[in-house]
Amino acid sequence: MKKYNKKLPYSYTLGAFPTIELLKKYPKKVMKVFTHSDLNSVTQEEIITGICNANNIFFECNDRIVEKLRDKENCFVIGVFEKYNNELDKDSNHVVLVNPSDMGNMGTIIRTCVGFGIKNLAVIEPAVDIFNPKVVRASMGAVFHVNICRYDSFDTYYAIYKESHDMFPFMLNGAKALQDYEIEMKVDRAFSLIFGNEATGLPDTYSEIGQSILINYLHEVDSLNLSIATGIGLYEFTKKYFKQFVST
Repeated sequence: MKKYNKKLPYSYTLGAFPTIELLKKYPKKVMKVFTHSDLNSVTQEEIITGICNANNIFFECNDRIVEKLRDKENCFVIGVFEKYNNELDKDSNHVVLVNPSDMGNMGTIIRTCVGFGIKNLAVIEPAVDIFNPKVVRASMGAVFHVNICRYDSFDTYYAIYKESHDMFPFMLNGAKALQDYEIEMKVDRAFSLIFGNEATGLPDTYSEIGQSILINYLHEVDSLNLSIATGIGLYEFTKKYFKQFVST
């Protein structure tokens, strides 16, 4: 097995938890699973071997391969899986990331999306490699619970979803403050929350798309981390949805 490279047709899950999430969600995409002799969780080992046996997935205890591929000594399980493509659900809400470049942020955002019930993520190129093992690990396996589709430009994404989605670009010069904006839950239209690159944000031209949004914060800091800003946006746009369950 080779160290991960973006050009490879496969990638790795590093650790027991993301590997189990992969096995549960995409067993047909799993090529191999390797464990280390230091794995001391009987429960995890039983889950892994059970799913592998049920789906005819090759697995073995191989310390040499695990030690070669892992980047932390406490990683005792590695999954090998084929890269795959998803389509976004046209009737569901989306998060759109324009040119994200940080693998840790990407993984955290994916995990946050799942936590707030958003299962569709658009990634506008150029962007971080979503199948890099560091992204997979940062997402804690949540990457396997989200439809992720890459687009060569925002225009390509917009042309497909402008009729079905209300667009909300989050910008430092947004026209409406998120804290004061009255969010409507529409039966016939979904929303797209659009966020820019960690360093540059969204270009000013995005203010002409849909309703631009500003997150107010104290300017003792120059900006909010992308994953934090996305989490705040997701919370505000989904809290009415969650209130339905609290009130019943």
